[in-house]
Amino acid sequence: MPIDIHEDNLKHGLLGLVVAIVEIIRDALKHQALRRMEGGSLKDEEVERLGSALEEIDIAIDQMKKEQGISDTVKSVRDGLDDIVDDVLDPMVNPERWAKEAEKKEIQHG
Repeated sequence: MPIDIHEDNLKHGLLGLVVAIVEIIRDALKHQALRRMEGGSLKDEEVERLGSALEEIDIAIDQMKKEQGISDTVKSVRDGLDDIVDDVLDPMVNPERWAKEAEKKEIQHG
């Protein structure tokens, strides 16, 4: 059975994926900037420059999503990636809960 891939859909999806990855990187940069600000390792001028740069990135991303009509695609990709990350990280962060879940499944199936 051949896969029917339309060039426009492929470009749209790929651009959505790229923008979603850029958003994730931006979010990580914001998080790191906040940690550095709270830790006092940034001078006032650095905080100002960093804030301006992050704001410019936000504007550019929003403009690109609007111009390319990919807001929904980016949201869908982000939601999917968030689910994957949650599935991977949650067992590491909450091992007690996952141990209880495993016990429940054993009782139900065993």
